[in-house]
Amino acid sequence: MSVEELAPYDPMPYGQPVVGVGPWVGEWPSGPQWDPELLAAGDRRNVVDRYRYWTLEAIVADLDTRRHGFHVAIENWQHDFNIGTIVRTANAFLAAEVHIVGNRRWNRRGAMVTDRYQHVRHHPSVADLAAYLREHADGPVLLHGIDNLPGSAHLETAEVPRRVCFLFGQEGPGLSDGARDLCDGTFSIAQFGSTRSINASAAAAIAMHAWVRQYADLSGDDAWRG
Repeated sequence: MSVEELAPYDPMPYGQPVVGVGPWVGEWPSGPQWDPELLAAGDRRNVVDRYRYWTLEAIVADLDTRRHGFHVAIENWQHDFNIGTIVRTANAFLAAEVHIVGNRRWNRRGAMVTDRYQHVRHHPSVADLAAYLREHADGPVLLHGIDNLPGSAHLETAEVPRRVCFLFGQEGPGLSDGARDLCDGTFSIAQFGSTRSINASAAAAIAMHAWVRQYADLSGDDAWRG
């Protein structure tokens, strides 16, 4: 079997070209989380070791017991290639949900299959997203736009709410005018060089990590470091 057949869509960014583990050696474990096909053939997915040989459904169910209180939303009017990368980062930081606003179809290539493990919702407009967040089953979620707009507060010195949705606009134009009006606040990321903006997926990673630094539990084994 070639490397392309094993994991053409999901390689690790470093190390050997073939990732994962081969067929289970010895007596198979028992339990509903184990996938017989993976036990027999090996598990070449880009998942942490705790989820080797688990079914997709079991992994998602386990992640659901530990998801963080922040959401991420992206306006999708121009089929932005950054959306997939943002979804992948949201999975890494264990976002509650990712919201696609605008066009339902989005480029999944950058997600590297992580959208299978992440709850992704579609909303026709930012107004629909805002209404959903206000009426969320677990309690209201504030909508914070991330963009270098006049009058935006510094993300670096802001106290990020525990229940918040970070909203990002398209690469280039940033947040739409309608989105800005519906946000509970807008926040900018400090820059010191010559460029006017940073990549949208980089900005999303910074915002999510700001939440992680304030609220995530780093004391146990849940924080995976490689």
